[in-house]
Amino acid sequence: MASLKDEALNYSAPETKNIADLDRVPVDIPIEDDSFEYDGKIINVKIAVIDGQRYKVPKIVLKNLKEILKKKPGLTAFSVSKTGEGLKTSYTVIPLE
Repeated sequence: MASLKDEALNYSAPETKNIADLDRVPVDIPIEDDSFEYDGKIINVKIAVIDGQRYKVPKIVLKNLKEILKKKPGLTAFSVSKTGEGLKTSYTVIPLE
């Protein structure tokens, strides 16, 4: 049996990456709802799980992808460009062939 000290030293918090970290995102990947607490508020987010890794999907990415799919319903993949940090983060959805 491991000690509390051993467990603490070996602990690594689960990491959620951002969908922009992927080079190519298939449009048919499953999406899950998730939430966490921040500054006493519950924050609801969408998460894509790919090969066991969790990726946050910002709402603006979903909104932009929706508009692209209206014009290009046969789209099978896209990528996301992320610029800025914190409240100044912006995302650009790029359709891929």
